[in-house]
Amino acid sequence: MGKGGGCVPSKKRQLPTTTVAAAPSSSSATAVPRDAPEEALDASTGESRRTLRLYIVFYSMYGHVEALARHAAAGAGAVQGVEVVLRRVPETLSPEVLEKMQAPSKDPTVPVISAPADLEEADGVLFGFPTRYGAMAAQMKAFFDSTGSLWEKQRLAGKPAGFFVSTGTQGGGQETTAWTAITQLVHHGMLFIPIGYTFGSGMFNMDDIRGGSPYGAGVFAGDGSRQPSEAELALAEHQGKYMAAFVKKLGHA
Repeated sequence: MGKGGGCVPSKKRQLPTTTVAAAPSSSSATAVPRDAPEEALDASTGESRRTLRLYIVFYSMYGHVEALARHAAAGAGAVQGVEVVLRRVPETLSPEVLEKMQAPSKDPTVPVISAPADLEEADGVLFGFPTRYGAMAAQMKAFFDSTGSLWEKQRLAGKPAGFFVSTGTQGGGQETTAWTAITQLVHHGMLFIPIGYTFGSGMFNMDDIRGGSPYGAGVFAGDGSRQPSEAELALAEHQGKYMAAFVKKLGHA
């Protein structure tokens, strides 16, 4: 998230205290065994189909992106045959710097992704991150920069992927952050899946301030004291469900 122009983290804020806790989550969404996905019987054909995995990989400094991630996980978890894996990327700032920035402690129930190679297990990925000057935060960029071995062998090619973001203001980069992030997917040969206007009338509501765009869900964080609105959380949940359905369609094609 950002302050002012929507790009630079604020050092003076009221810390979010309820957003993440109030967001829906489950143990299956945060701690998934690393063994092979289970197979389920297709009721229409009687054939065995393996469970597909949607990874939701995010960075959240103050909790706003994490709230979207949890709601996206809830939406995706409602799609039968798709398993949700919720992971955060490694922090690059020292504890001392995070303390000065008044960043709250990370929720230990959401594991740090152990290695970029874990993405090979995914049938689709949703990436979430705050913006810094219209582009993804350095923590997420550092994670993408560590995927060179996957790029070299094109291990992620053909996997569907999408984005959700957080900005400080309405002009802070809700769309440009996604635009600039698409380059990461292109080099990996991944398929960018925007939500378009599939959220229906919720995309056209002008009565309330709402983050998000046709590129994906989003939240306006302000100086950090503003919590995600019900509309923003609902859009994140929709994106999770939409992406999971897409993963299922491609995985069983």
